[in-house]
Amino acid sequence: MQATDLSRLIVAARDGDATLVIKNARVINVFTNEITEADVAVNGDTIIGVGSFSGKQEYDAAGAYLAPGFIDAHVHIESSMVTPASFARVILPKGTTTIIADPHEIANVAGTVGLEAIYRQSADLPLQVLFMLPSCVPATPFEHSGACLTAVDFIPFMQKKSRVLGLGEVMDYVSTVNADPQLVEKLKLFFNRPIDGHAPLLSGRDLNAYCIAGPRTDHECSNFAELKEKLRNGMAVLIRIGSAANGVQEMLDGIVSERLPTDTICFCTDDKHIENILREGHINYIVNTAIRSGIAPIEAIRMATLNTARTFGLSRTGAIAPGYRADMILFDNLADVQPEAVFTCGELYRPSESLKGRPVPEEVYDTVHPAPVSLASFRLPIRSNPTPVIETVPGQLVTKLVTRTVDVDADGLFVPNGTQNKLAVIERHHATGNIGLGIVEGLHIHGGAVASTVAHDSHNIVVAGDNDADMLLAVQTLIDCHGGYCVIRGGEVAACLPLPIGGLMTDAPIDEVLQGQRDLLEAARALGCRDESDPLVLLSFLALPVIPEARLTDMGLFDVTKMAFVQ
Repeated sequence: MQATDLSRLIVAARDGDATLVIKNARVINVFTNEITEADVAVNGDTIIGVGSFSGKQEYDAAGAYLAPGFIDAHVHIESSMVTPASFARVILPKGTTTIIADPHEIANVAGTVGLEAIYRQSADLPLQVLFMLPSCVPATPFEHSGACLTAVDFIPFMQKKSRVLGLGEVMDYVSTVNADPQLVEKLKLFFNRPIDGHAPLLSGRDLNAYCIAGPRTDHECSNFAELKEKLRNGMAVLIRIGSAANGVQEMLDGIVSERLPTDTICFCTDDKHIENILREGHINYIVNTAIRSGIAPIEAIRMATLNTARTFGLSRTGAIAPGYRADMILFDNLADVQPEAVFTCGELYRPSESLKGRPVPEEVYDTVHPAPVSLASFRLPIRSNPTPVIETVPGQLVTKLVTRTVDVDADGLFVPNGTQNKLAVIERHHATGNIGLGIVEGLHIHGGAVASTVAHDSHNIVVAGDNDADMLLAVQTLIDCHGGYCVIRGGEVAACLPLPIGGLMTDAPIDEVLQGQRDLLEAARALGCRDESDPLVLLSFLALPVIPEARLTDMGLFDVTKMAFVQ
């Protein structure tokens, strides 16, 4: 609702003047946990009443449940690989009508130009797209990204961008608890606005310091004890189910068994590929998972709506009541929420209608510029054996830093054996020539390589394989297509999905992107990658030095628990 419409809406509510009435619905009230048989009256984009109404246009709910539209509390549009308009077309039918987006992916590649591009592209959509400005570009000082944002860069966005809510996930928790001056300047700028957290396994006095710094949410909890400690400290916990981070059952079971209040628990996807969304669902999938775990249906719906709205200060979103934004979903089964109709801004969303965003600036298309790479670039000397290795954890984004005996050749160079693959991260923004090399367990690549320019959060080129020739071909393939994902098998390109917008996204039709994702996954499985986690998502996170325990950046193997490179 626009403030300029206030007088008109007051009169419309008094007179029952509705442009749309949803008739005969079982209305879910997230304030009182009631279900009321009623009509819902809408004028323009605002709900003006719940009761008995007639209107210029009427929609018969025929006794179906009517709930507020779902809110994704933390998402990176770029991780869908498609533009905001295409992303909206995928998630709106699943009942998500508002997202709180952190555009730090495109910001790490293209700085404020990238921020401006995604802000403009997400305007005028039936999906409400709100923003948290990226706090850590780059995520840490231990990698090289395409840009570096300071507090000064945020001021124009805070002053002129009406959809900017606050500061995005504060991933550099070490700098935060050590009161790093540059980070403190950003935190002070947003002191009275929402600040997202990102503090996996942070506890005790460090967590106290982190909370004082300003972050009031966290989406990185990996067990119930962590969730409970953060709730005790006044944080809102965003339970995440994306394409790779699915280890939430323990937390849901704990909430149910201990009957924890859920007022400060919300839902988010963070990173979820559109193929997974179309197959499983979006926020409705997390709602249904919570319901199956024993959380009452209306409580689960409130966690996906009003809880999130209150956490981020959205006073007119997240409920069905007078003055609230007319975003609602209709469904038949309270135990399995599958939207049959979705209303956004007071209008029925029609999936057949095309959605188009504004043009993408040319500067965001040409972003893959590594220094020359050769077979020699992948030579990995083993100085001590056993040697440090990154061990992946099935179904999780966390990894372990372990010591393993590895195979070496006559020159003392690492030789992959299928169980242990070579991993490389190649700086691709400024042709610095930086290449980090390491060893990873858990990808199970045999006879090829998998590579991407989606490598959170600095988005350098990340490539894993069992032979240098295929790894080199993978890197060259990504350079040629200006970024994306590719799978190489036996010296040939088995699958490739070009992502020319920042090396992260494409404006290709959704069906082409979906087919490209399926081809990539099929090709990765043919190499031996397993289904416990999406191997493409898992690969993308192996370069993110803020999730424990071990990562690889373009500067080398990194111990996240010590915030230091492995010597």
